[in-house]
Amino acid sequence: MAGLLVCAAGASAQSVDRAHVDEVMRGLNRGHSVGQVAVSPDGKQLAWITGGRGGDGQILVAPIGDLKKTQRVTAAAKADQHCAENDLAWEPDSKALAFFSDCASSNGQLDLYLSRVDGTPAKRLTQLKGYVHEAAFSPDGTKIAFLYVEGATRPAGALAAMKPPAGVIGEDGVEVQRVAYADVAANEPATAIVSSPANLHAYEFDWAPDSKGFAYVAAAPPGENNWWVAKLYTQVLAGEAKAVLAPVEVAGPLHGLQIAVPRWSPDGKTIAFIGGLMSDQGSTGGDVWIVSAQGGAPRDLTAGRPASPAWVEWSGNEYLFVSELAGGNNQLIRLHLQGDRTGEGSVTFGSPIFSIPGSVGDGRWSHSLSSTADKSMFVFQANTYEKAPEIYAAKPGTVMTSGLEGVMQLSHLNDGVEPGWGRSVSLSWKNDDFRVQGWLLLPKDYDQNKKYPLIVEVHGGPAAAVQASWGGRGGLSATAFSALGYFVLQPNPRGSYGQGEAFTQANRKDFGYGDLKDILKGVDTVEAQYPIDPNRVGITGWSYGGFMTMFAVTQTDRFKAAVSGAGIANWQSYYGENSIDQWMIPYFGSSVYDDPGAYARESAINFIKNVKTPTLVVVGDRDGECPAPQSYEFWHALRDEHVPTQLVIYPNEGHGFVNPEHRRDVMDRAVEWFAKYLPAGAGNESQASANR
Repeated sequence: MAGLLVCAAGASAQSVDRAHVDEVMRGLNRGHSVGQVAVSPDGKQLAWITGGRGGDGQILVAPIGDLKKTQRVTAAAKADQHCAENDLAWEPDSKALAFFSDCASSNGQLDLYLSRVDGTPAKRLTQLKGYVHEAAFSPDGTKIAFLYVEGATRPAGALAAMKPPAGVIGEDGVEVQRVAYADVAANEPATAIVSSPANLHAYEFDWAPDSKGFAYVAAAPPGENNWWVAKLYTQVLAGEAKAVLAPVEVAGPLHGLQIAVPRWSPDGKTIAFIGGLMSDQGSTGGDVWIVSAQGGAPRDLTAGRPASPAWVEWSGNEYLFVSELAGGNNQLIRLHLQGDRTGEGSVTFGSPIFSIPGSVGDGRWSHSLSSTADKSMFVFQANTYEKAPEIYAAKPGTVMTSGLEGVMQLSHLNDGVEPGWGRSVSLSWKNDDFRVQGWLLLPKDYDQNKKYPLIVEVHGGPAAAVQASWGGRGGLSATAFSALGYFVLQPNPRGSYGQGEAFTQANRKDFGYGDLKDILKGVDTVEAQYPIDPNRVGITGWSYGGFMTMFAVTQTDRFKAAVSGAGIANWQSYYGENSIDQWMIPYFGSSVYDDPGAYARESAINFIKNVKTPTLVVVGDRDGECPAPQSYEFWHALRDEHVPTQLVIYPNEGHGFVNPEHRRDVMDRAVEWFAKYLPAGAGNESQASANR
């Protein structure tokens, strides 16, 4: 592919059946996708974004009881005009729907529009220049707030490709995301009214219940680096920001950790949020905390709970609905708060309203759900390895029946669509004092009388988790490997979400050791239950999974092939290369300059003499989270040690690849690498041995 930089040492391409691989990749995305879903506050209408895989961005609205009676909501002037439209928000009275659209732009600039959902043209409210997202109506319906990076050249955060370095680094061209709003009653498109100060980068916000201000999580710029030390602020619209909570300053279990999802109680007295050890902004998990809106000591409502809450909403002043990951399931629970909320009042937990062994959400934030104003119904899309995406509703206190326990299926977008890969199994195993969960995908057309290769795919984070989900979009796709004849183990080792905050924090100052033991015990578990050829076991992963891949091949010869995506070879040099070094302090306990030994102990490069495993290394050239020099360093060392290796650098890509050709190329190369060193199919044991 033009523009790629490919470096090789002792490696050559392996011939594979390209037609078969193409067929498999096409089959991954069969059916229709579901983007954001939003139920109207009165519970009578549903808006959602759907299209074929790859999506045309159409916004559809229908009565909640009959989604076949759809109408399209758009800012397009003509029926055949294609626009990017997203970020749905219902007016509190359910009479209008706000969304972002680039219909009036020639360069992809999104602006805010308001539709009365009555067939009349949508009204343009803003004339913006920059990156914008996360629209939310004020409780009184007079304003719509959003996050705005004026003059932005890239999306906010560290996932997008970093700007080419130029000028005074850290000072010139710093882009700040702020809370802004527009008046619903404006007669002409207007510039945004920016509320939060220019010296704070805002990440998430919530309207005050009186519509006169905000609560938001923010930190000094640069925003991609300082989320890990962000504080909780409150502010009236034209007033000054007031710091309500600073985790770096408080005593107790929240000290030095991260906060997300601020949610103001209806009486304005309390703010709930998620607090815990989080390695990436937007990948949320921890405990549910509350703090007085005036400041003070925070209170942990879910301490010791063996699950990872990720989203929270108030229902009145005494109840909180919590969306959480528990083991391999996504579930919704309700907390009842009685007495002094921020003091010693009691907390009781209801039984799960639903518990789904798959991916759940409304398309906004991690595990977020759309709800009616009275919280009598929650709406979301869900999918599993076996069931394609559909829209579902859950009603607390109501027993429902559907294909997924505890919820009612509203849409039938993918009736009859079957997966193109093997069936899935949720496994658990014991290691040390932990019960570890993981997902196993069996090979398509599995035959228990044959021997199969196994690929271990390690997730990024480390504070994240593998959740069962439909399809694949390129990159290192577990479902594609399953369709090509591999067992695929996706473990959630210590450091992951799903088992509670103690489990998430269990790999602090222990990267690559305890979590690798958990993974290897998972491999033992799979080999004991299924016909795995121990000479055909490989490992792959992206980001932290890329680090684990690099580290694993320095610690064990068990893996006969490896593919590392956006990995980290040397924590010591990485500290000075990345754009997000603040995330490392909570995990390593101090900076590399204060304790270099802690960073050296967990660096794969310091054990490079042990590696025998052929390793493919891939990375984007503008990755700010896991910079390309880390992959260069690992590849260079493997080359000098005469280990078969190849390095591929993808131009203009950040940590999350956006070019579909590049995502597909990553998968193609991984398929070829594993085909060479641990080929799928029965009777290939001798071929695998010969390739080694």
